[in-house]
Amino acid sequence: MDSPTKIIFNPCENKENKYINILVDGLKRHGFEVNRLDDFLSSWKHFQSIQLLHLNWFENLDDSSAASMWKSYFRKLVVLAAVKFGNKKLVWTMHNRISHEKKSGKLSQALTRKLVVQADAIVIHSTVSSAILATQYPGIQADIIHIPHPDFVDVYGPMIPNKVEDINSKLRLLFIGAIKPYKNIELLIGLAKKFSSEIHLTIAGNPSSDSYRNELQAMALGTYNIALDLKFIPDEELPAYLHQSHLLILPYSLESSLNSGTVILAFSYGRTVICPRIGTIDDLRAGDNILDYTYRSESEHAEVLQFQVEKALELWKNNPNSLIEKGLYMRELIQKQNNKKNVSDTLIQLYESLMN
Repeated sequence: MDSPTKIIFNPCENKENKYINILVDGLKRHGFEVNRLDDFLSSWKHFQSIQLLHLNWFENLDDSSAASMWKSYFRKLVVLAAVKFGNKKLVWTMHNRISHEKKSGKLSQALTRKLVVQADAIVIHSTVSSAILATQYPGIQADIIHIPHPDFVDVYGPMIPNKVEDINSKLRLLFIGAIKPYKNIELLIGLAKKFSSEIHLTIAGNPSSDSYRNELQAMALGTYNIALDLKFIPDEELPAYLHQSHLLILPYSLESSLNSGTVILAFSYGRTVICPRIGTIDDLRAGDNILDYTYRSESEHAEVLQFQVEKALELWKNNPNSLIEKGLYMRELIQKQNNKKNVSDTLIQLYESLMN
């Protein structure tokens, strides 16, 4: 019997994101032996056995302190040097336009340039990524492979069926995911205050720091149409959060955001979104089934976001089921365009083409 092909998929596990589980499980079912990046240089024998490395978010650095940031940077340079020395195949997935972290921005960009130069293939999840790469890295040599972000249908448990009696007197908006400054949570709190009698906003997720948690709590103090669930949301609770909303509101930064797993999560559980026209949105070509928008400045962002909330309110008041219907349409669409089995199969085809 042939021995399994040994690869590294980094990270190979992530308790906060089933994206990794979906891809790694698909690779294992196909017979790949998936190893951890931390073990890459554990022994000469193990190093020799690895044929391919696939790196996700590798350009992100630990910016908790200057010392940690530089240590993280040099450790990753060692990994890239070892990959080159061992003549290993290298795949990198481009998840963002630029790193979301401001402190390590320049070092992260330097690391990204090295990844782009060294990679045999770059996986992109949205069509616009190809043009961004061509602009930022003229003369890029790596193969650029478009593989959609996998759907999350039933991954966090079954979708809770919708019922007419679930509708109450306010439009229920939900933000869910890691709570970080680039996600513009402050905009949401300010917006909710303007619509205190018409919308109810839930913000659910774990803040990036205690100071940021305190800042958001202070902003929302005394506002009775905002629920702050500032904690890690367990997987099994996600369907209920989604079910209790009419739609998600995700005012991401267009400067850095490119793809969004939370957008795919919303569609997977039958909810549409208010969201900037990032790559994930653009690729789906879903027309008015998504309340998308664009902006050129922070002040304009606040204006167009408010306009989309007003639009959602009008749709909901005219037909209480209209937003749910859009969400169900999106669920069907991504099961075709982002089918997780097709995504895994395409990734496996890429690996085999590189190693053969």
